[in-house]
Amino acid sequence: MTRWSVSEIPPQDGKVALVTGANSGIGWHTALELARSGAEVILSARTEGKGRDSVERISRELPSAHVRFEILDLASLASVRRFASRIGDARVDILVNNAGVMAIPKREETEDGFEMQFGTNYLGPFALTGLLMPALGRSKSPRVTTVSSGAANQGLRRINFEDLQWHQSYGAWKAYCQSKLADLMFAIELGQRTAATGVNLLSDASHPGAAKTNLQTSGPRGSMMGRLMSLMRFTFQSAADGALPTLRAATEKDAPQGAFYGPGSRGGMAGPPIQIPIPAPAQDERARRRLWDVSEELTGVRWPPSVVVSKLG
Repeated sequence: MTRWSVSEIPPQDGKVALVTGANSGIGWHTALELARSGAEVILSARTEGKGRDSVERISRELPSAHVRFEILDLASLASVRRFASRIGDARVDILVNNAGVMAIPKREETEDGFEMQFGTNYLGPFALTGLLMPALGRSKSPRVTTVSSGAANQGLRRINFEDLQWHQSYGAWKAYCQSKLADLMFAIELGQRTAATGVNLLSDASHPGAAKTNLQTSGPRGSMMGRLMSLMRFTFQSAADGALPTLRAATEKDAPQGAFYGPGSRGGMAGPPIQIPIPAPAQDERARRRLWDVSEELTGVRWPPSVVVSKLG
C-alpha cells in the first residue's frame, strides 16, 4: 500500500481554501501545504498578531503564495457572523474546520454562554459552515473537511443531551470527547443531507492522531492531563505529520461522501493517513439529527432548505 504524503496532493490551482485555527500546529501546516499546491488560502486566527505571523511564515517559505488572514473567534457567534460577512461574495472551494480547544480543566463559557469546548469546537464551526454555504455554493466542487479526534470514540461515547452544556457534571476530558464526537456527527450528517437533496457538496472528516501541537498544553494547562501529555509528547508525531489526514480528506479526488481519515499505524496514533471506519457513536442517525436540530436552535443559524431533511419518524 502506498504511503500517502503531501506529494500526493493534486494541484489546487484556482481553488480558494479557508482554514480555521491556522496560526499554529495542524492548521498552519494544512494552510501551508494547500498554498504550496497552488490554492489561494484564507486562514483564520483569533488575533491580528497571530494572523499576520502565520501569513509571514508561509510567505517566507513560499514567496509566491496567495495567502491572507481574517480574524475569527469561534467562541463568539458575533465573530463568526462578522467573519462570514467579510467573506461576502467570495467563492470558497475548501473549508477546513480545524480550530479548537482541548480539555479545559475548569468549566468555562463562551461569549454566548455555551460550555467552552462544545461552543468552540462544535457550535462555532456548525454556525460558520452554515453561514458560508453561499460562498461554498459558488464553487463547482465544494468540500467541507471537519477535524475530529480519536476522542470521538471515548468519554461517554454519546451526546449528553440531558446536560449538553455540562452544568451538572463537567469533566474536562468527557466534554472534549463530546465536542469531537459532535464534529464527526456533523460531518457525516452534512454529507448525508447534501447527498439526499442533490446539493453539490462533499463533507468528510479527519483526525490527527497524537501530534505535537500547543493544543495539549494550552487546554489542559496545569492539570494532571496536561502534565501527562507533556511527559508523553516525545512519543507524538510532528504537527506536519498530524496534518496529513486533514490534507488527504481536503484534497483527495475520489474521497467518498462522509469519509473519515486518520493515521494508519500505532492504533491510529501515528503514521500515513488512511480512510478509517466511522466509530459506532457517530453512526447513531437519530442522535445526529437531534444534534443538528439543537444546534440550529442554539446558534440561530438556520440552514438552507436544500440541506434540511425531515426528522426520522
